[in-house]
Amino acid sequence: MKILSIQSWVSDGHVGNSAALFPLQRMGAEVAAIHTVQFSNHPGHGAHTGRVYPAADTRALIAGLAAHGTLAGCDAMLTGYIGDAATGDAILGAARALRAANPAALWCCDPVMGDDGRLYVHAAIPPFFKSHAVPEADLLTPNQFELELLTGLPCTTLAELRIAAMVLRDRLRPGGPRVVLVTSAETPDAAPDRTYSLLATEAGAFLLATERLSAKFSGAGDTLAALFLFHAIVLGDPVRAAELAVGSLAGVLRHTWLVGASELLSVTAQNEFVEPSAVPRAIKL
Repeated sequence: MKILSIQSWVSDGHVGNSAALFPLQRMGAEVAAIHTVQFSNHPGHGAHTGRVYPAADTRALIAGLAAHGTLAGCDAMLTGYIGDAATGDAILGAARALRAANPAALWCCDPVMGDDGRLYVHAAIPPFFKSHAVPEADLLTPNQFELELLTGLPCTTLAELRIAAMVLRDRLRPGGPRVVLVTSAETPDAAPDRTYSLLATEAGAFLLATERLSAKFSGAGDTLAALFLFHAIVLGDPVRAAELAVGSLAGVLRHTWLVGASELLSVTAQNEFVEPSAVPRAIKL
């Protein structure tokens, strides 16, 4: 398996490509990576250095990979934080070039825009995801806040989450698997000691529950998107793919939380990627 991954990179910590590459490689995938930004550390963790790469750099790298024959050998593309709305056009070009080289290739789009009610990207980026990325993507992994942004629908209860996820699923690329995995969902009508993921598929909606921890870690969504894409390709079953991906991430998060680390301990807890300690059961709603 080979995956083209286009997202951010930090020199220290695990977000974007630095959260996705190692789990994918640990499970046996080859990854061709393009970085949309390179920062010393996650900007949310204080002062940082680095820069956002111009869209022209992304286009040039994609063209180089196409000329090299890499795209023809890729089974999927994974995208996340883009940094600049202009890079969105380059990513759309990558999706089209990838499908021209391999019509069976999937695009898993993690529409990174914000969390906990706060937008942390340029205001031009949400419209790109909503109007351009969603209609061409096959798999989508928004968090609860991003689901609200993309649909304009309330997502304060489990019932509302289900409706919004199914509406968003219908907007994905016709002819593809059309799967939405909503991450990090918490609602007043759900168990207070659980965090939820909600899966919207052709077969309906499914809910997965894991332990709610008293801390949040940057890069969790990036890791989950990578895990979910890998298992979706291997298994061809989005429900089982979600169970394994959510289970693996929960194991890494718990290990990180127990030792009091501030960054995901992906290397230390790497066995969770290949053999999760616990696998949640998806319940059909």
